[in-house]
Amino acid sequence: LIRKPLDRFISYYYFVRYGDDYRPHLIRRKHGNTMSFDECVLKKLPDCDPNNMWLQIPFFCGHSVNCWKPGNKWALNEAKKNLINKYFLVGLTEELGDFISVLEQSLPRLFKGASDHHLNSNRSHLRQTVQKDIPSEETVRKIKESLIWQMENEFYEFALEYFHFIKKFGFKNKLQNVMYEKI
Repeated sequence: LIRKPLDRFISYYYFVRYGDDYRPHLIRRKHGNTMSFDECVLKKLPDCDPNNMWLQIPFFCGHSVNCWKPGNKWALNEAKKNLINKYFLVGLTEELGDFISVLEQSLPRLFKGASDHHLNSNRSHLRQTVQKDIPSEETVRKIKESLIWQMENEFYEFALEYFHFIKKFGFKNKLQNVMYEKI
């Protein structure tokens, strides 16, 4: 599963300060730092440096040293290629229910009943950051001007488009249909 780059970045920024609803009493490494994301961006501090968003591309790119160089166009292209060729399915956190449905339809022996469980369980496995302020339009604009956000967002949009293609047309083009006949 992947997530919109800016949403993930902001959520992580606040998570390391306030934690989540899963283990609310756990003290996080930035506990006590109450600086807002807006203020951090305004002061150009390391915690909100757009280079810290360079996560999803290197994960899908692989182990080459070039994958971990923020802003590397080759890494973006390699990540896109790997998403299509090396992963059975990549979903989006914003469409978790659809992701589970596609898994259930495509791999019923492994995921039978997963959609029902997802819809009817107490969802304790889904966590929410305890406190998260919505950034100002100015902050969002500054982040979106960065090459790193643009590349991470391009990858996200690529994954989104591919996931929607899979939802619509299935795996006909991705998986081989094999028929075994007795000879």
